[in-house]
Amino acid sequence: MKKKIIVVGAGVAGLASAIRLQHAGYQVSLYEKESTPGGKMNRIEMNGYKFDLGPTIVMMPEIYREIFELCGRNPDDYIPMQKVDPMYRAYYNDRPDDPFDISSDLTEMTKTIESINESDVEGFFHYLQDIYKRFIIAKHDILQRPFRKQRDFYNLPMLRKALKLKTFDTADHFVGKYIKDERLKQLISFQTLYIGISPMNSPSFYTMIPMIQFLYGVWFIKGGMYTMATSMEKLFRELGGEIHYSKNVKEICIENDRATGIVVDDQKISSDFVVCNADFPYAMKNLIHHPVAKGKYTDKKIDSMKYSCSCFLLYLGMDKKYEEIEHVHNFVFSENLNENLHDIFAGNKLTNASFYVYIASKLDPSLAPEGKDGLYILMPVSNIATAEYEWNKETIDYYRSYILDSLKKIRGFENIKEEIVSETCFTPLDFESKFNAYNGATFGLQPILSQSNHLRPQSKAKNCSNLYFTGSSTHPGAGVPIVLLSAKIAAQELMHDDQGILYDYSRK
Repeated sequence: MKKKIIVVGAGVAGLASAIRLQHAGYQVSLYEKESTPGGKMNRIEMNGYKFDLGPTIVMMPEIYREIFELCGRNPDDYIPMQKVDPMYRAYYNDRPDDPFDISSDLTEMTKTIESINESDVEGFFHYLQDIYKRFIIAKHDILQRPFRKQRDFYNLPMLRKALKLKTFDTADHFVGKYIKDERLKQLISFQTLYIGISPMNSPSFYTMIPMIQFLYGVWFIKGGMYTMATSMEKLFRELGGEIHYSKNVKEICIENDRATGIVVDDQKISSDFVVCNADFPYAMKNLIHHPVAKGKYTDKKIDSMKYSCSCFLLYLGMDKKYEEIEHVHNFVFSENLNENLHDIFAGNKLTNASFYVYIASKLDPSLAPEGKDGLYILMPVSNIATAEYEWNKETIDYYRSYILDSLKKIRGFENIKEEIVSETCFTPLDFESKFNAYNGATFGLQPILSQSNHLRPQSKAKNCSNLYFTGSSTHPGAGVPIVLLSAKIAAQELMHDDQGILYDYSRK
């Protein structure tokens, strides 16, 4: 008889771990409090416009494809992709008519850097060389392996590799050693915000994020990112998995220091194993009631941990096609990015803000009514615990006006206010209520050194058997490809405990 596994939460990592375990021969049941799959990889629909709710940029497509290839499927049948190049356009508030196109074609990128500051070309390639060396170490020795015991990290071979990552430098300082032009520095260092941390505080190895884009490119999935979520749901069902939507799990049951199931709708549902994809801090405070099973993650400890920034999003249905705006991905930088970053993490209301504009209907017209475009606009903001202001109508109107007034300065968006025919928004309060994101922190625990790698919550529960965690607040961290790796680790850890399967995490 197949052993039964319950997965709590149908976010990216929940779906991916459920697929891996169902494929491995377990009977997996997935319980999700919302009515659709994907967690933050979801969709907002209004009046014929369709928007990805959260993540939009596909990096490292081979990791997306791996989950389908594992099950003997052709990923192109599920998540058809196309490469996007130029990857994005960068605008600056103080010179909106002089944007830069950023390409993964290094010949084109060299020309762009020469147009910004010719003397930085050599430094740019030295940056790529240096961070690529660290990326290879992280890829093989950190990101794809668990740190179940202290000696998994504190051993001589691992410590030698960790030292090569040079973790004590910040992203901003590291990039500054190679790049002198402030605009080019911003283009590279700001991308640590993808995982919810300021480049002023981020360990320098996270500058591998833009390096991955420069060397491997970015991609677009037909139908938007939500196609990945619905395709994983489809694959899971094809494998025989069960999904129960609109089921709000209230407790993970612990008996004799062992996970034995969940409580949902005031009923206990038993299982041999539980995999929790709910946000780790939320789960520890709200789903794990057993004090011993919490281990060091007491309520006091959870409250004292550092959390990522959040996001404010506008979804605008527009009454036109934006032919003058040539790119799908667009970044609008404030005149003073350092002030912007400081204010986000100090909790100040932003007066100098940068934001991102995504027009998916440029690549897939089916995402908007014929002859129209939808605008997805994301602004990094303080999480709820950090913010020194309330999220109310006044705050929403303030940020909305700031964004639209900034866009009016860009050729093609001059009449943007009059062209809106449908709109909605998403705030940190929505991330908290809809996705149980602790403090509304979009990216979970902040990846500072003391909350990274072996110091981040691990997949295998340390004080309870048969319980595993996955998602952005667990190792290896946030970002869709990295969260997919967390699902791989969780499945491997469970199978290691159940079947004695040993995985070789040493570099091949």
